[in-house]
Order: sequence, then structure tokens, then C-alpha cells
Amino acid sequence: MDYHKAYKFHTEPQQSSNYAYLSQFIYGGIDGGVTTFAVIAGAVGAGFDVKVIIILGIANLIADGFSMSVGSYLSSKSEQEKHEKYKKMEHWGVDNIPESEREEIREIYRSKGLEGELLENVVQAITADKETWVNVMMKDEHNMVMDQETPRKKAIATFLSFLLIGFIPLASFLSGIDINQAFIMSCLLTSLSFTLIGFLKASINHTSIIKGIGETLLLGTTAAGLAYFAGSFLEKTIM
Repeated sequence: MDYHKAYKFHTEPQQSSNYAYLSQFIYGGIDGGVTTFAVIAGAVGAGFDVKVIIILGIANLIADGFSMSVGSYLSSKSEQEKHEKYKKMEHWGVDNIPESEREEIREIYRSKGLEGELLENVVQAITADKETWVNVMMKDEHNMVMDQETPRKKAIATFLSFLLIGFIPLASFLSGIDINQAFIMSCLLTSLSFTLIGFLKASINHTSIIKGIGETLLLGTTAAGLAYFAGSFLEKTIM
């Protein structure tokens, strides 16, 4: 058995970057759809003019979308820097105290149930290649795996998904139809977008599709309902 090849495969990230970006796109889209729909529902509940609704919706798209993408960038960058810091520490250990680091590998796989000759073969295979050795230490000792997504691309995916999905609740108000009809159309289009996002979210997480769609619809409906009644209440009590 080629232990070196087997454990090198085990320690390398198995998730494709396209799959990872799709995940980022979905969660950015959920936030964009929910927040924009909530802003619009609140404005409709308050009885605002359609121009005000459009202004509020677009302002939310740009400001919240940018804010979310910046948060994604900083978070991802911080995780990468943390990963690099620990990886440098492990490289130093392998170069300067190899016996101690080798014993840590032995303990890691002993705790997994390996023993005797099989354990020693695995330890020898892993420690024969420095990069594999360090990757095993990163994964099994620190529970850290290098993110294949770059912070910049993650931020772009988040921002674009926020704009794309977040624009859907707003689209009907730009058509020139009656504001009540526009709101009904917005509800329908947003429900469809939430259904699609819920389906995709459940698919990539390998969970129940019905549950995924239901959770997304419930989240969006609850947020919009609270915003609508808050806008209606404040319009009556303040204005």
C-alpha cells in the first residue's frame, strides 16, 4: 500500500473552488434578498412613495452589499494569516525538533486506532515528505485546512450575489405599475428567488431540500413581515 500517496490525498482540500464560490454566492444572495425585501416591505408599510422605495432599495443594495463583501474579505484574510502563522510554526518544528514532531504524528494516529507495524509505516510515510507532514499537523493537531478561495474573489462573489438576488424584490417597482401591484409582484418574485436559493443551499449542504426551502422562505417572510408592520406602526404613531 502507498501510505504516502494515501495520506497526502487525505490531507489535501477535496472541495473544488467552484463549489466553494457557489456556497459564498448563495449565502450572499440570501442576505441580499432578505434585507432588501425587508427594507421594501417596511417602506410600503409606512406608505412611502414609490420613488422613496426605489431609493431606499438601491441604497441598501449598495451599502449593505459592500459592507458584507468587506466583512467577507477581512474574515477570509484573517483566517489565511492565522493559517500561515501556524504553518510556519509547524515548518520550524519539523526542521528543528523533528523527533518531537514525529512523536506527535505517532500519537495522532495511535489515537485513531493504529498500532504496531501499521502505525510505524504510516508515520514513516507521512514524515518522508515535509509538506505532507506539516499538512497532517495542521489538519489533525490544529484542525486547520487551507481555504482555496482568495479573500478578494470571495468578496466579489458575495457582492455580486447580494446585488443580483437583492435586486429581485426591487425590480417590480421599476416597472411603472401601481405600487400595490408592484409589492404583490415583489412578494412573488422574492418567494421564487428564496425557493431557488433554499434548493441550492440544501443541495450543497446535502440536507433536506424541503427543509432548506422552508427555512429560507420562513426567514425572508418573517423579516419582511416584521419590517412591514414596523413601518406601518411607525407611520401611524410618528408621522
